[in-house]
Amino acid sequence: MTKWLRSGRRRDICFLLAAADEGELRGQQLKSHLESHYDDHLEPKAFYGSLSALVDAGFVEKRTEGIYDVYALTEGGERRVREHYNWVRECLEGHEGGE
Repeated sequence: MTKWLRSGRRRDICFLLAAADEGELRGQQLKSHLESHYDDHLEPKAFYGSLSALVDAGFVEKRTEGIYDVYALTEGGERRVREHYNWVRECLEGHEGGE
């Protein structure tokens, strides 16, 4: 597993992008979704640093639409999200049978 999956914020950003209706979200939309989920304010520098790290690693692509930056998963990012989802599902299903 690559390091990007070890960061909860990066992983959550990728999951939000995977679940997006059109496969992409503006940066501020992503930040707002995370803040709602975490019930906490995210510092812009830290949030956009996480996004930049995902872009630099090739898991997320960034494009400009007017005055907004729009983000979407790359094929590699999508593959990693699916792999992680399957791993979590397997962990939870294995736990259910052990109780």
